Amino acid sequence: MYNDSVLYYGDNLEVLRLHVKDESVDLVYLDPPFNSNQTYNVLFAEKNGSASAAQIKAFKDTWHWDLQAAETYEQVVEAGGAVSESMQAFRRLLGSSDMMAYITMMAPRLKELRRVLKPTGSIYLHCDPTASHYLKLLMDAVFGPRNFRNEIVWKRTSGHSDAKRCGRIHDIILFYAMSDASVWNRTYQSYDRDYADHYYRHKDEDGRRWMSDNLSAAGLTGRGYEYEWKGVQRVWRCPIATMERLDREGRLYYTKTGLPRLKRYLDEAKGMPLQDVWYDIQALRSWHVERLGYPTQKPESLLERIINASTVEGDVVLDPFCGCGTTIAAAQRLNRKWIGIDITHLAVTLIKYRLRDTFDSKIRYEVIGEPASISGAMALAKEDPYQFQWWALGLVGARPVEEKKGADKGIDGRLYFHDEPKGGRTKQIIFSVKAGQVAVSHIRDLRGVIEREDAQMGVLITMLLPTKGMTDEALSAGFYESSTWQKRYPRLQILTVEDLMQGKGVDCPPLRLTNVTFKRAPKAVSLQSDNNSKLFD
Repeated sequence: MYNDSVLYYGDNLEVLRLHVKDESVDLVYLDPPFNSNQTYNVLFAEKNGSASAAQIKAFKDTWHWDLQAAETYEQVVEAGGAVSESMQAFRRLLGSSDMMAYITMMAPRLKELRRVLKPTGSIYLHCDPTASHYLKLLMDAVFGPRNFRNEIVWKRTSGHSDAKRCGRIHDIILFYAMSDASVWNRTYQSYDRDYADHYYRHKDEDGRRWMSDNLSAAGLTGRGYEYEWKGVQRVWRCPIATMERLDREGRLYYTKTGLPRLKRYLDEAKGMPLQDVWYDIQALRSWHVERLGYPTQKPESLLERIINASTVEGDVVLDPFCGCGTTIAAAQRLNRKWIGIDITHLAVTLIKYRLRDTFDSKIRYEVIGEPASISGAMALAKEDPYQFQWWALGLVGARPVEEKKGADKGIDGRLYFHDEPKGGRTKQIIFSVKAGQVAVSHIRDLRGVIEREDAQMGVLITMLLPTKGMTDEALSAGFYESSTWQKRYPRLQILTVEDLMQGKGVDCPPLRLTNVTFKRAPKAVSLQSDNNSKLFD
């Protein structure tokens, strides 16, 4: 496995400008968040530009026309060139709408992605039909119309019921190359059912499906092999030794006239050369082992196809909106280096758990942008309390509550575990995170939450050292006893940020064995070549 991959926390525009060198990336895949479920009336409604810039939260589609969007638009326009001209045209068409904000925020990011791509590189932008036509025009302006390769249609579901319109069942992936020298590897997709039913209509006794193929070399350019085979004198496509082997293996089919033909089995076929409609990759469903419950999660097979088509082993794959880390996981599995960027500590935490569960100790990578000191943690807490909360909870493997501000009922995070034979009932640890002053009242409040929620333990994570009164109050809560591990654990615990950064964790049943807070990603398996067996040696 390659070990110079990097996971960044931060705004991808800033990370790209500060950390990613010119012409250093072989492939970019991005799936920028956008709320396609909004009505067109909302997406194209005029905004007055006075709204405050919204922090982009984890997996939320929050592009809005605000002061930040207006300032970014002016910067892009003032830079001149084709992108400036296209943005002015978009503004005349879209006005100050959320759709315009989306295009505005994408423009400088696409320009940076063009800068970091090698001349042999490619970019795949994943979107839906709500914005794909605008993005295609913007991509033309950034990468040049002649570098457009495909508008790929991914059929992600078989059917969908939409009122007063056709069912929406596909996404769009815009594929651009940097130049005619960009990497392109011959790739295959599964045959559609009609094709397979028509051509692979024969079956062996064991049910294996096959089609018959001509073994005669008549009419082909080049030389064949002339000999008699079971009474038939012909120029054949293969030497007699190969014909004998195929016959022994039961790969020959004889017509009524005694003419041999080759059996080509469906399960050995490479498939159809890759087309621009992908109907053979399912979106993730609840029963898929790979599905980890992350919103917007894409199947790894989708990313594997893209990576295989446009890179070779050792190349660098970049995802500037890496979310739950599907691109990263696929790149790692295929022995590519990778760069992942996300603007939330929640996403970074989820990715770290996914990589750990999938690859164990076989993976080496660096995380940049997380607090590396107490002062860094304090700065994060001051800048964005929510990000601080998600980062701190990530250090102990807890999941943040997914509730609106003010509605958390004293709960910032939860950690679920099983410590009974065969799983038993799910138990939980409640977390409260405090970046400012703390007092005995916070411990009492947390104790009340534990009792209300019927939780086994509670943990207060604090930036500041606890007082003696807080420590005494925590001790008075008693212990949780685990019969399986035959051990008692303090029911109320206090951990400082310094404790966490020094590697101290919650005193509880071994989390490596009992933690069920996040669904675990399946272990990595080696990906085998999809090449056909060599029939003609």
